[in-house]
Amino acid sequence: MPEREVLELDVLFVGAGPASLAGAIKLNRLFKESGQDASVAVLEKAAEVGAHSLSGAIVDPRSIAELFPNYKELNIPVEAEVSEERMYYLTEKKKLPFPYVPPSMRHHGCYVTSIGKLTRWLGEQAENEGIDIFCGFPGTELIYDADTVIGVRTGDRGIDKHGEQKPQFEPGADIHAKVVVLGEGTRGSLTKQLIRKFDLMEGKNPQVWAIGIKELWQMPQGTVTPGYVAHTMNFPLGHDIFGGGFIYGMQNDILDIGLVIGLDYKNPGIDPHHEFQRLKMHPWVRSLIEGGEMVSYGAKSLPEGGWFSIPKLTVDGAMLIGDSAGFMNGQRLKGIHLAMKSGMLAAEAIAEAFASNDFSDASLNSFADKVNGSWLKDELWKVRNFHQGFDRGLLAGLMNSGLGLFTGGRGWGLKNKLPSHNGHELMQKGAAAERYADLEFDGKYIFDKVTDVYHSATSHEEDQVPHLHVSDPDICKTKCAEEYGNPCEKFCPADVYEMTGEGEDRRLQINFSNCVHCKTCDIMDPYQIIDWVPPEGGDGPAWVNL
Repeated sequence: MPEREVLELDVLFVGAGPASLAGAIKLNRLFKESGQDASVAVLEKAAEVGAHSLSGAIVDPRSIAELFPNYKELNIPVEAEVSEERMYYLTEKKKLPFPYVPPSMRHHGCYVTSIGKLTRWLGEQAENEGIDIFCGFPGTELIYDADTVIGVRTGDRGIDKHGEQKPQFEPGADIHAKVVVLGEGTRGSLTKQLIRKFDLMEGKNPQVWAIGIKELWQMPQGTVTPGYVAHTMNFPLGHDIFGGGFIYGMQNDILDIGLVIGLDYKNPGIDPHHEFQRLKMHPWVRSLIEGGEMVSYGAKSLPEGGWFSIPKLTVDGAMLIGDSAGFMNGQRLKGIHLAMKSGMLAAEAIAEAFASNDFSDASLNSFADKVNGSWLKDELWKVRNFHQGFDRGLLAGLMNSGLGLFTGGRGWGLKNKLPSHNGHELMQKGAAAERYADLEFDGKYIFDKVTDVYHSATSHEEDQVPHLHVSDPDICKTKCAEEYGNPCEKFCPADVYEMTGEGEDRRLQINFSNCVHCKTCDIMDPYQIIDWVPPEGGDGPAWVNL
């Protein structure tokens, strides 16, 4: 076994997203106010803060204002306050405007934002307040003393594709902490380990996921209104697939176009990337990007399950926050303010734990009490059955959403809790329905996956063990091919999975260097034999404005 450096800290946040950074800033301030001499640090797998951050994004500034009351004076990097809002029902050729925007979708006082820029800004604020951020170090294992989490092991560097040490091999470090806070984003690898080990989803609804796919377009000067917001439904998804499009106006004539698709569809032939390309084939959407140039691409999974899909939040020595815990409002399509608030509430619980020198589950569980007593729960409780209502299709989902507005979130039959299902369980066996015969990639407006991945600035060291682990590849060439037609080739938005060869030579090829870290494969594989783990430190997308 290699000798590992051991770093002793008091609190370690894993993942430098809005939840962790807000939590670290809040906790550091609480320690200073109480005179507590305690160290707070953040661990991030990307090469720099924000490089793996992607969202729509429209940001509700509520949490930002709590953490930075003078945020407007601090040059916070928002694109523009929302100035114009539209909702459209799209048919294949037409757009039909909604007569009014429902209250749940109104964004008065919110900001069109690049989450990459916002996360970098939060990182700068954290460092200015004395918090260490370690970039390029993915957490690969949780360290335990019996059933108490006592730290995180970072990944080794310099392992070749055969699992052998290269000359530049460096063992990962063991970072010990009294409290480890997991804010890894959706489907985090350490979060999966923790939830599985302690059965933190017992009695909860399964998490329901979606994938958001997005491009940034540089448009001619003077053609984009910063703060313009439009949301669409129906085309190209139809009534049976949850999701819809979004179009946001950013500064410098950048147009933000994307599509959110629920990862609980039934047809194994659905290809989320192709659906997004079809959205751009709509005459109205095409007119918006006419004369423009696509400059950036990315994809990210989203936790859409709502209040009843949030796991138990604490164990001895560890906590879950942000997207790792599922703090997202699916109806508003917003989670940044909720993620930040969850981190700040976790900080309050941790400060109390240090005051009593008790880091047990019983002590840290005051975090759950704080969540239940905050506006965070108030907001999520009112939309607790939103996604579940769409199990019966678009029109039924809209009716359920309307019912929720009048009942404070109750669902069909005025139920307090509607059941949800793991999305991969809903995929139907049998031949995939043909859907993309009309899709032609022109390289100007409609792009294949490889072209889009190029615009994500994704980079992985080729000579390393692939970070996408398939536990039984034989299933891919036999059972999965027969039952589902190898849906991994379709649901991955980065062309990572490819079945090659014929007959006995048929096999799964994993183009792991294309991976944009969306975790869709880990979520949607019908056999759950794909395990996404972090690649070598710093590898992956290099997003700037997404």
